[in-house]
Amino acid sequence: MPLPQKKRWVSMAKGLVLGALFTSFLLVLYSYAVPPLHAGLASTRTPEGTAPCSPAPGEPEALTPANGSAGGCQPRRNIVFMKTHKTASSTLLNILFRFGQKHGLKFAFPNGRNDFDYPAFFARSLVQDYRPGACFNIICNHMRFHYDEVRGLVPPNATFITVLRDPARLFESSFHYFGSVVPFTWKLSGRDKLAEFLQDPDRYYDPNGYNAHYLRNLLFFDLGYDSGLDPGNPQVQEHILEVERRFHLVLLQEYFDESLVLLKDLLCWELEDVLYFKLNARRASAVPRLSGDLYRRATAWNVLDARLYRHFNASFWRKVEAFGRERMAREVAALRHANERMRRICIDGGRAVDAAAIQDSAMQPWQPLGAKSILGYNLKKSIGQRHAQLCRRMLTPEIQYLMDLGVNLWVTKLWKLIRDFLRW
Repeated sequence: MPLPQKKRWVSMAKGLVLGALFTSFLLVLYSYAVPPLHAGLASTRTPEGTAPCSPAPGEPEALTPANGSAGGCQPRRNIVFMKTHKTASSTLLNILFRFGQKHGLKFAFPNGRNDFDYPAFFARSLVQDYRPGACFNIICNHMRFHYDEVRGLVPPNATFITVLRDPARLFESSFHYFGSVVPFTWKLSGRDKLAEFLQDPDRYYDPNGYNAHYLRNLLFFDLGYDSGLDPGNPQVQEHILEVERRFHLVLLQEYFDESLVLLKDLLCWELEDVLYFKLNARRASAVPRLSGDLYRRATAWNVLDARLYRHFNASFWRKVEAFGRERMAREVAALRHANERMRRICIDGGRAVDAAAIQDSAMQPWQPLGAKSILGYNLKKSIGQRHAQLCRRMLTPEIQYLMDLGVNLWVTKLWKLIRDFLRW
């Protein structure tokens, strides 16, 4: 029997009041969990007098020559991976997790969430169980880079790496992944919001807007620089050269296999150490391609990232030439062959599937707000003992892998519970 009109209105009113209270609670909670965007460097520095990392006695303090250039080398175990957004970095993260777990290395992990209070600058105090003088082997979670703070956590021989992507393609991916949490995009009303934005970005873009950093020069921002610098400012080139001095290898997403071959050589690792499955990829229907005009507009809008990418695209191919083109072709072929073999051994159906088709919740990747566009995998039911552990680790998404490694993710878990409850 339907409720009388008055009771229905009373029920609706109660629901609205409860909803408003719950929303207010979430906003307060989020304000504590998420740091301010424009936190200054001074506010994130570790207090003066904090002891730097103290490496174990007898550990070498300089990078040895790359594998093959000196007749032998020792595997590198001290690594800083500056994890940039939307650049295949989740796939590289899985490689580092596996290597560190296999060799019992010490990770510098965040506390409470899966990043180091991004978009605030990184600080040593953000590391789980940090103590002055503590020394770590691997740092690899999302952060806004702060070189001095990171440098103080790893031995002097640490290898610094990062990965870049074509800025127009990165912007496209970031717009679709993060756009819903950038309020100024809510003014876009057309079916193709990306195209509408690029027709006149200055009309919509607010550099001081919440999460605005995701939609302009995101690489520059992640690396710790001002993403709103005038392109003519000499600091732009100074920053690019500083990245070149600080990082031993800058990988390119578009040439991921070639990048991994260079990385394997630099770190003196084995082929098995760099095997991978593509993680955190969007389904094809969710990946619109930019047209020629929109591609040019996206590149111009992200001009600082474009200059950064051009510089390291050129230096990347110089490294390939020094490595040897024929040797590179052989090693890329070997990597792809080994990846294909693991695909046949590990993946049920041999391919990535939509979130709804993933049978094991431990294999569910994190999804963007309001969408289920990220693909995942089903592990084969029957895998030989030799490959069972490797298969599971290669297919485990970032959040679940962090929990497997003992990271405290209470903020991330709470946010997931709220999203599941509200069906976001």
